Amino acid sequence: MSRLDLQDDQMCYACGSKNTAGLRLHFRHPQKYLLTSNVVFKKRHQGYKDIVHGGLVATVLDEMMVNLCWKEKMPAVTAELTVRLKKPAKVGQKIFLEGRISKEKGRAIYASANARTETGELLAEANAVCIRIPAVVN
Repeated sequence: MSRLDLQDDQMCYACGSKNTAGLRLHFRHPQKYLLTSNVVFKKRHQGYKDIVHGGLVATVLDEMMVNLCWKEKMPAVTAELTVRLKKPAKVGQKIFLEGRISKEKGRAIYASANARTETGELLAEANAVCIRIPAVVN
């Protein structure tokens, strides 16, 4: 496999600190194989009136899993992503995100993520197969 030249210019839509139009997620890595964050989506992120676009919910769940791989010193990209949207995420609602790694097998990393309300109600869940990559990070 050829190396990818992955450069972090802080413009990632989900977590880039320089992307003024992005979500600017901040992560906490409290223990091995666990990553947490939270997000409040704005009106500009809606699909239907006052409901967050499902694609953006999928985006932050994907980010939780792939970012966790990198924090665990396992550079990876998403190869397969499955998302289940259980209940609508509301514009202006604080949403708690959690990503976990469940196992590693060869180059594959199996991860999961979920989005919940402040009361713990499940809004969405995702599973991914992430593939380790030989990366050059600048």
